[in-house]
Order: sequence, then C-alpha cells, then structure tokens
Amino acid sequence: MNIAGVSAIVTGGASGLGRATAALLIQQGARVSIFDVNDQLGQKTATELGGRYMRVDVKSEASVRSGLDAAESAYGVARILVNCAGIAPGVKTVGKENVPHPLALFEEAVAINLTGTFNMIAQFAARVALLEEVEGERGVIVNTASVAAYDGQIGQAAYAASKGGVVGLTLPVARDLAQYKVRVMAIAPGLFLTPMLEALPQPVKDSLSVKVPHPSRLGKPEEYAQLVESIIRNPMLNGECIRLDGAIRMPPR
Repeated sequence: MNIAGVSAIVTGGASGLGRATAALLIQQGARVSIFDVNDQLGQKTATELGGRYMRVDVKSEASVRSGLDAAESAYGVARILVNCAGIAPGVKTVGKENVPHPLALFEEAVAINLTGTFNMIAQFAARVALLEEVEGERGVIVNTASVAAYDGQIGQAAYAASKGGVVGLTLPVARDLAQYKVRVMAIAPGLFLTPMLEALPQPVKDSLSVKVPHPSRLGKPEEYAQLVESIIRNPMLNGECIRLDGAIRMPPR
C-alpha cells in the first residue's frame, strides 16, 4: 500500500513507539490521527509532527467510535491502523507477605493491551471494509505485541498474557478480514528506548543492552516505525507476528 495521501490512525501515538510511527507516516505523506489519553502530550506531539490529536480510550466502544468519527471528518476513512497503546505493569503473582496479584491490575492490562487492540481493530475494519480497493487491498492493521508474549519475565504475568493474546488474535483476525482485503500483522518488540526505559539510570540501561546479542544495544523507536512501513508496503505480509529484538531471549528476571 502506498502511504502518501492515505489517512492513518496510531493509538498510543503521543510517545514512544507510537510517536515514532506517527512521525514516519507523516514524513511519508500520510494524514495521521493520534489517539491517546494524555491530552497535553498528545496535542504537543500532533502540533510538532503535523497530525491531529484525538482523546481516545481504547477500552471504550463509545470513545473509539467518537475518535474514528473525528479522524474521518478530518482526513477521511483511515486505511492504516497501528495499535501502540498499552501499559506494562510489573507485579508478581504472589508478592511480599503472600499478597496476591491485584485482579484489577491484571484486568486493566488485558483491557488496554488486548481488548483495546481488538476494539480498535473491529471498529476500524468495519469502516475500511466499505472503501474501494486500491491495488488489490483496502487496509492494513499493525498490532504491537512484545517478546514478553514468548519469554515473559518474573512479574510480567499480566503483561505477557495480554501480549500473548495480541499474538494469538493476529492470524484469525487476518483470516476474518481477508474477504475485505485488509491485512493484519503484529510486531513483538524487544528492549526498546521507550519513555519507561529512558527513565532508567544509564548503568541499568547498559546492563540491559549487553543482553541483546546483535546489535548489542536498546532498540530505537524509529526502527519499530521502519518495520511498520515495511509491513504497510509489502502486500504478502499478513497474519504473522514478527519479533524485532536483536535475537534476544529474555531470562526469567
């Protein structure tokens, strides 16, 4: 799919992987709507990049519907959706003094990372299915999983479960949407310099970097965005999750 002139939506687009993806798509000529819940950062990002910000809670059907309406009014029905919105709680199944993992936190991780991703997919796909085909397809969806889906570490039960769900839905949703000529892919990033890792002390970041076989460093959000671009442009990429991790396999802790 040609990116120039196409309407696109990036969830979690105010920072990190989402911001880098929004920036690349805008540079390539796309008209990008940034969905996020951080109003201040979202508006700042949209102004800096040249896109539009919409406050959207991916957990809510009504909020997603409203966001899609606003994006459509601004740029037309989107053909590209990149789902980057997510949270990464770190809590053990049983903590200190035998305190169980709070169920509400587990449910929140699943609600945002997994249910929110599917909520965006379903509502986006229902609209793009009505568009005319362009060079044999109507749209492309890229979801964000994580290497935690495969090698979740201690304290990542909620996060790994939610991201494992993203991996699991990729193929069946791609098969569901094949009749509409909409492709569905997922990316499983390893250790990337997102705001969460950037806040760590340099010695800690250095210790994480040496765990990556090659290149032995933390990933750059721009490298995630480059893979998104490749997926959008390559029509044979469908129904698969690609690890983007420098060959790392995470240890238990």
